[in-house]
Amino acid sequence: MSTGGLAGRALAAAGGDALATVTRERWVMLRFARSRPTQATSVDDVTVELATLRHGHVGRGSTNRCDDDSLRQCAARAARAADAATRAFGAGGFPGFPDPGVPRAHEGYDPATAECDPATGGDALRTVFDIAGAAGVEVGGIWTAGHVETALASSAGASLHDRVTDAHMKVVAMARGDRSGYASSTSVSAAAIDPEALATRAAAKATAGSEAAPLEPGQYTVVLEPHAVSELLWVLAHVAFNGMMHSEGRGALSGKLGSRVVSPSISLSDSTRFRGTLPRAFDAEGVAKAPLPLIQDGVAHGVVHDTRSAAMAGARTTGHALVPGGTIRGPRPTNLVLLGGGEADAAGLCAGVERGIYVTRLWYTNIVRPEDSLFTAVTRDGTFLIEDGRVGPPVADMRVTDSARVRARIPRALGARTELCSDGELYGRRFATGNVCPPLLAEAVSFTGSASA
Repeated sequence: MSTGGLAGRALAAAGGDALATVTRERWVMLRFARSRPTQATSVDDVTVELATLRHGHVGRGSTNRCDDDSLRQCAARAARAADAATRAFGAGGFPGFPDPGVPRAHEGYDPATAECDPATGGDALRTVFDIAGAAGVEVGGIWTAGHVETALASSAGASLHDRVTDAHMKVVAMARGDRSGYASSTSVSAAAIDPEALATRAAAKATAGSEAAPLEPGQYTVVLEPHAVSELLWVLAHVAFNGMMHSEGRGALSGKLGSRVVSPSISLSDSTRFRGTLPRAFDAEGVAKAPLPLIQDGVAHGVVHDTRSAAMAGARTTGHALVPGGTIRGPRPTNLVLLGGGEADAAGLCAGVERGIYVTRLWYTNIVRPEDSLFTAVTRDGTFLIEDGRVGPPVADMRVTDSARVRARIPRALGARTELCSDGELYGRRFATGNVCPPLLAEAVSFTGSASA
């Protein structure tokens, strides 16, 4: 049976106000370490999820079985969950599943990638191992490709279907003295992944210069590669553009919409149709995806909503539900796009820096104070000193503790070329996301200590 037909059967089994989602995911992932394959995973799964609305509460149930009796049992579990919430908390505030609208077509599906051929990944690994051997380094990382088909039906009239593909490769090169280098690539198409270029970039960073030297804590001018910038966007997605936090007065943009919050050079949107993103036609509640300006020329324009957070704010859903009925953490954008600036690349950004730090990526990022978008993270896999406009010797990884919004407020420049950034580590349901962003130069970034400390 088709996924659409199965979604209709599941909705009929639920009855009343309900939403049914059928997801078929096929994907393969190859992991490697010390220049050897270590794990191969292949998944081919169909999941039926039912969300039932009772007394203003949404209960959910799921099953991997597609027979009528299993669908009825799944519907019963969803209803019991909603009834239990009513007994515990009284009537809820969820207003009902939204009208779906008409999703627009996108270019997020590649037939060759949908084959999920492990031989393509095997060829990529062999290429990476050959280059690593020639460079005298060992490499680890992942190669993965997937195809996700989603069908959704709701009592509000939704009858929707979407299919997407994604591919990702991450290479971490390790040299002597715990030196490392990182490179990764994400795309709708596996053919767009260039393993030779990734291995070459990662190896070059791991072997550049002498042993990494420590730097004193303090404020430094910093050039961030796109993957490091993406971590800043991850922080803002959770604490600045989250409609639930915003409506509760806990968000980093609470009380600031309509005012300048970052540099005029910053224009940031959530757009699944921007060239180079991982598109989707609709959200988890069936609302059609559409481009949404969040910051224009430094001025805060909006936040994202699902149905629940929109009801709290007296607004309309923007199509950013992650699950039907919303989550206790609220909605967030999953396709952030930061437009580039005038400098050609990261090297061009370094040209005007007398002394600073070059950061390949940030890791172990944690949010410290949401209302200020304060975060802490450590640099990793390629941290270098910038001297007299050029990237110089490696420095020991350091801890950053600063505000993502402040960093965006005072960039001196942005690179012109944007890149789709994703960590590619997918756990549970395959839901690939990524941020499109350029390299960025910022001043007075606070480094609070060494990463080892």
